[in-house]
Amino acid sequence: MDLAAWYLTHDLDDFLTRATGFLRSRPALHTVPLTVTDMLRRQGLHVYGDGAPLFGTLEDARGGVRAVLFHTPPQALSLTPLAAQDAMALAERLADLRHPVTRISAERDTAEAFADAWPLRTGATAVLDARQRLYRLVELAVLEPPAGRARVAGPGDRELLMRWHDEFVVAAGLRMGREPGEWADARLAYGGITLWEAPDGTPVSMAGATPEIAGQVRVAPVYTPAHLRGRGYAGAVTAEVSRAALERGATEVLLFTDLANPTSNALYQRLGYRGVADFATYAFED
Repeated sequence: MDLAAWYLTHDLDDFLTRATGFLRSRPALHTVPLTVTDMLRRQGLHVYGDGAPLFGTLEDARGGVRAVLFHTPPQALSLTPLAAQDAMALAERLADLRHPVTRISAERDTAEAFADAWPLRTGATAVLDARQRLYRLVELAVLEPPAGRARVAGPGDRELLMRWHDEFVVAAGLRMGREPGEWADARLAYGGITLWEAPDGTPVSMAGATPEIAGQVRVAPVYTPAHLRGRGYAGAVTAEVSRAALERGATEVLLFTDLANPTSNALYQRLGYRGVADFATYAFED
């Protein structure tokens, strides 16, 4: 008999004590919970919103962890891969607790399973919101870059980063998670944004990278203003960020793409990235 059950907590330290070994066992597939909980640990529990974060581990009778969740309202509930019956059990548990879930983001099959289960418990309607692919860098290709150079963003770039952050959120159809000034300051604090400059020194594109944790670094965000696209700037700055992550010792360099954007998917494959898993986000409407 399967005795696995969900253990839920608002205590990040408690969660990390239970979940860290499991998360580090598959750092590529678990890149999102690894990087988000690391940010919460370093920056505070309300980095992504005012709501109290919820964490959870699915544990078997011997205490072994089979899956985890985290939820930083108003962002989507995030799950590691689950069997359909475990997704149903989670939906029942959260519904009984009256925990509000407006969106779910997870590996595709898991997201679909929860999107099927949650309406049965709440009467909500699930609507597919986004489809993404997680890529891993296999071998960085050497491509001819456009004219210009890469440099790490500094304090003098703060206003530019804030503006481009807002433009990226709108262009990507994302929800604002942090104030742009807070986001820029956090990235500047560890050199987490690289710019590509035209020969005259004008910034034309940016790519970010998360801090290394469990050997993995995730490239995000990558943004070029609309009027500057199609000139190779995004590929050049992404290649530079990827190269720098490898030089600093990362064993996994990862990124997500929107599957609705064939241009970005083709670009990252040319750079040497290969697919790991597909993810989906569903929104729940009353």
